[in-house]
Amino acid sequence: MAGPIYGIIAMIRAAYVLAREGVISALPSEGMPPGPLLAHRLAGLIARRSSRRRARSESLSQALHRLGPSYVKLGQFLATRPDIVGSSIALELGFLQDNVPPFPKAQAIATIEASLGRTIDDLFVEFGDAVGAASIAQVHAARVRLADGTEQKVAVKVIRPGVRQKFRRELDSFAFIASSMERFVPSSRRLRPVAVVETLAQSTRIEMDLRMEAAASSEMAANIADDPGFRVPTVDWERTGRDVLTMEWIDGIKMSDVAGVAAAGHDLKGLGVRLVQSFLRHSMRDGFFHADMHQGNLFVAADGAIVAVDLGIVGRLSADSRRFLAEILYGFIQRDYQRVAEVHFEAGYVPRHQDVLSFAQALRAIGEPIHGQPAETISMGHLLTLLFEVTELFDMRTRPELVLLQKTMVVVEGVARTYDPKFNMWVAAEPVVTDYIRAELGPAAKLEEAGDILQSLVRMARRLPDYADGLEVLGKHLPDLVENGIRLNDSSVRELSKESRIGIVSGRVAHWIIALSLGVIALKLVFGGG
Repeated sequence: MAGPIYGIIAMIRAAYVLAREGVISALPSEGMPPGPLLAHRLAGLIARRSSRRRARSESLSQALHRLGPSYVKLGQFLATRPDIVGSSIALELGFLQDNVPPFPKAQAIATIEASLGRTIDDLFVEFGDAVGAASIAQVHAARVRLADGTEQKVAVKVIRPGVRQKFRRELDSFAFIASSMERFVPSSRRLRPVAVVETLAQSTRIEMDLRMEAAASSEMAANIADDPGFRVPTVDWERTGRDVLTMEWIDGIKMSDVAGVAAAGHDLKGLGVRLVQSFLRHSMRDGFFHADMHQGNLFVAADGAIVAVDLGIVGRLSADSRRFLAEILYGFIQRDYQRVAEVHFEAGYVPRHQDVLSFAQALRAIGEPIHGQPAETISMGHLLTLLFEVTELFDMRTRPELVLLQKTMVVVEGVARTYDPKFNMWVAAEPVVTDYIRAELGPAAKLEEAGDILQSLVRMARRLPDYADGLEVLGKHLPDLVENGIRLNDSSVRELSKESRIGIVSGRVAHWIIALSLGVIALKLVFGGG
């Protein structure tokens, strides 16, 4: 009973805090049924007077921070799901930042020693106080001795003690609330709240294993090794474990300190362009991007390079998704809305029963305002809001990886605009997208694709003897299969195994037929059989 009771209490507390901070009363009430409309009006009576003078985003941030770190994490997660909470709320949630006090240094030392199995003096020459704290972990400054005897300053990220147990309890509450919503509020089922909470739980488990963040940082470092002007900290694997991550210390200016960056003599407009182009390059070229690129996670080093930290949240795009993304962006840049519409259909984003030309017309309504207007009037956030509204009209399926990409793109654009109020996202994106299109869809790419096809055909040809054995067995048993259907028993399986070189069973027969047919067709195409 403890679970449901705790869940009910958590539900009542969350509803009260949201009402008290004016979040519920700030939601539009038009078209609400009588019951929810009454609750909306009661929430307005409970709301603080001061909440009426605040923006809804500020009220939402205030409420989630009052509820606790796990609710802030839930808000940050929902910022990646505008299909659930709506585009405007998702954008507001996207700027939520953890704001928690640090835990004692002694607890951090105990966690490090338990995780790495070595004493703090054996690991570090010096271990300082916390320099930053969040809901899941905090960072300490430290010094290590290298193999050549020199010392180096490092940043040590340590998991908050008891955070896993606390989040597990809170996630259990979220799960109870979600299941209650699906049970008692039928209209909420289309939002799949239970599935949302399960996804959040999985995401949080990954984020709480600092080895995963270290691996992400290492992978990105390998991807961008030859990229000028953007890098990530080097990981110290010897001093990294599940609960502790040690990495290179970054001596730089946080990008939230625009005045400080300007005073250091850096090119503000150039930094904005480089940040956006780096993000797009990681997304389209590598299919792997930093999905939490707010100003607090970005530094400007003395040499002018942008350094990104805290890769606890990353996004991935498949090769097909990257190609479709590039074609969509390129189509908008070139105003080829017909091609953008076709790409959506080819990718399966829009159901086949919809009309391509009507969809292209809707995309034109979104894309045309980009062109011919002053750069400062073009907002990626506004464009994405319109895009979600239009695609919803055409039953577009939600693509979580693209939603995460779009959310990060909005944040990155926001950072760039603080460095250049007239920053134009589309002008900055054009050279990166064009280079990708040339590399992936040009003649060289076609030759590479043809080579891959030829290699596949060679591998298939090598297996033709196996396919022939399969067809021989199929030919022997086909009359009986046609007459009596498939009947498997121990003796028939043994017989099939004896008659085939590769231990054929009935489930493989269809694969042989398909593979052989594809092989014949492919060979005819290659050797000009027509």
